[in-house]
Amino acid sequence: MSLFNIMKIASTGMGAESVRLNTTASNIANANSVSSSYEDTYKARHPVFAAALDQASNDMTKGAGVKVLGVVESTKPLNVEYAPNNPMADENGYIYRPNVNIVEEMADMMSASKGYETNVQIADTTKRIFRRVLQLGQGQ
Repeated sequence: MSLFNIMKIASTGMGAESVRLNTTASNIANANSVSSSYEDTYKARHPVFAAALDQASNDMTKGAGVKVLGVVESTKPLNVEYAPNNPMADENGYIYRPNVNIVEEMADMMSASKGYETNVQIADTTKRIFRRVLQLGQGQ
């Protein structure tokens, strides 16, 4: 596997973790929002990833990066609460809260942050290897 492929894989990993961090931040930011209808309520979102295999060859020595297939809404049920005095309550006195679990989102955020950091370290190590190879070519 060439060093250029390693950089490419690390950069796709950083991009994927960035998408994951952004969706997690959006979920956390909307966790306490309230709506008066089921349809208008924020639903947690999660990115879907897949290995981006090299389409030109099945040679696994090239490695596989990460491809973001999209962002999907969670299918978990929303939190329905009876609050007739809330100004956002519907005609039956119910308010709707997002299906966001803050504890899960915080764990996902820490995992995405560590994943991003790991990919940065891989890119940095590869850059140092490039530098050493160039120095060896100069006779140092």
